[in-house]
Amino acid sequence: MKEKLQSFGRFLSAMVMPNIGAFIAWGLITALFIATGWTPNEKLATLVSPMLTYVLPILIAYEGGHMVGGKRGAVCAAVAALGVIQSDTSVTMLMGAMIMGPLAGWLTKKMDAAFEGHIKPGFEMLVNNFDLGILAMLLAIIGFYGMGPLMAGILAVLNAGANVLVKHGLLPLISIFVEPAKVLFLNNAINHGIFTPLGAEQVKEAGKSIFYMIETNPGPGTGVLLAYMFFSKDKTTKQSAPAALIVHLFGGIHEISFPYILMNPLLLLATIGGSMAAMFWNTLLGLGLTGPASPGSIFAYVGMAPKNQIFLVFLSAVVAAGVSFAIASPIVRFSNAKKSLDEANTSVNDMHAQAKGISAYAETESGARLDLRTLDHIVFACDAGMGSSAMGAAVLQRKLSEAGFDNVKVTHCSVSEVPTDAKLVVCHKDLAERAYKCVPNAKIVTITNFMTAPEYDEIVRDLTNARINTNAETTDGKAEDFHGGVLIEKNILINPALKNKEEVISKIGEMLYESGYVTKKYTEAMFEKEKVFNTAIGNEIAVPHGIESMMGEIRNSGMAVFTFPNGMDWGDGNTVKLVIGIASVGDAHMQTLQKIAVACETTEDVERISKMNKDEIYHLFK
Repeated sequence: MKEKLQSFGRFLSAMVMPNIGAFIAWGLITALFIATGWTPNEKLATLVSPMLTYVLPILIAYEGGHMVGGKRGAVCAAVAALGVIQSDTSVTMLMGAMIMGPLAGWLTKKMDAAFEGHIKPGFEMLVNNFDLGILAMLLAIIGFYGMGPLMAGILAVLNAGANVLVKHGLLPLISIFVEPAKVLFLNNAINHGIFTPLGAEQVKEAGKSIFYMIETNPGPGTGVLLAYMFFSKDKTTKQSAPAALIVHLFGGIHEISFPYILMNPLLLLATIGGSMAAMFWNTLLGLGLTGPASPGSIFAYVGMAPKNQIFLVFLSAVVAAGVSFAIASPIVRFSNAKKSLDEANTSVNDMHAQAKGISAYAETESGARLDLRTLDHIVFACDAGMGSSAMGAAVLQRKLSEAGFDNVKVTHCSVSEVPTDAKLVVCHKDLAERAYKCVPNAKIVTITNFMTAPEYDEIVRDLTNARINTNAETTDGKAEDFHGGVLIEKNILINPALKNKEEVISKIGEMLYESGYVTKKYTEAMFEKEKVFNTAIGNEIAVPHGIESMMGEIRNSGMAVFTFPNGMDWGDGNTVKLVIGIASVGDAHMQTLQKIAVACETTEDVERISKMNKDEIYHLFK
């Protein structure tokens, strides 16, 4: 049941989220230009009704049709949605668009499948245009006489029920259902499937809606995170809570608070209490927002308030946070329940303890082998693909960059839109099953905390280990001794007493090994490269490096720079005055090489560099 609800919520979210900008534009136009707005403007206020009546429903229908039936499905859905809208323009047909859009896309897809292979050559465009036009016309008629009146009736019932709750002061009770559903990642289904249509209808009548304040209030989650900041006994959780609070409150990504709540389900009492208190406050004072607060940050929440209610709306979040904090504090302080973050740390440590050897491969969920040495893309997935996944991807990308893996890019998306060729996917543990269904051949890494997940460090360690050849020596301590950058000063030699290029290459290999960049075998890799390709590249420069088949001997990206003012014979008639030895993991050396290419554009430049001292060369290329 939970999986079906999450799937439903995911589908609704995927239709609405790409169009949230249009909803916000409509909300801002409403807040600014209606008669009671910030800057009333009778002419610009005429934009409000057409946007709500036509633009927003058609955009949603178009997106739904595109998701199911591609571009043709989207076009059919837009026309079909117009039939639903015109059946009763006094009603906002967002819900009708959410149904008609995917239905039109599905029927378009089925129609195209039925005609495939049965159209005579030369008539494809004619048939494709007419069959789509006919289907769109029929669906518009069905929408006008059938779907439109049906949805108007359903919306009337929902509005009547909502008005009863508001009139009798019972709306706060809805928090009992909303807050538990949110932490099960059903927040998108609730907000976009229920409150957005009801809110739009209410705004049309009153210029604001209390329904926009229910799910988007950042206060309940803020109270819980504050309780962890001050009273958590677990050090990891306590230290991660402030960062999560910033993302939750100011970034509006409420999903980041869900794992903290799920650590102890009793904390649902805190979020329910905070939400109910805020709704009592909102109902008592007749508060509302002019448009959806998306994302649900305090800035967006207050920014969508009518001009005469900004401070009161702000206090609504404060009330929710205060009550939530008061309830959550004793629960966090005196609870002895197991913490998910502890369990995550324990499982990671257990895995690390079992993996005493070094492997360049990871096993995927289907049992296939993923070669980590060639991995250049990681996908971070969440429910909607815009909030928690974006933050998690940013944290993981930073850790990878700090470790020298600038060539590994981390992108984020909805779990339902993970690319089919993805090799490594990171997601919350509750989304693992859905991720596996999308990409069964990928490695799925599950987390419980988006900001401080220990699994991020495990990914970095695995990628680092994959760069170490499994046959390489692992007891010489060299990899552990490495603390430098791509170029360190001790690896620059000025006119060394070396007789030929063989001695130069041997010395480069020795220095890179002693500095912790490579294994002892890398020198052999450089000699193998010289056998098949002379590394003198012109302008009196040589760039010796290892043959590709022995790249596993590289532990960290590094360089060594030698100068020979009087020249060094590099074979095949080449004389060089500047030798740059390279060992590269990914493209960590590219910035330095780019500087070298600019600095060594002519032989005169190389001549000048060959006469520099060590400090000058280091500061030129570092």
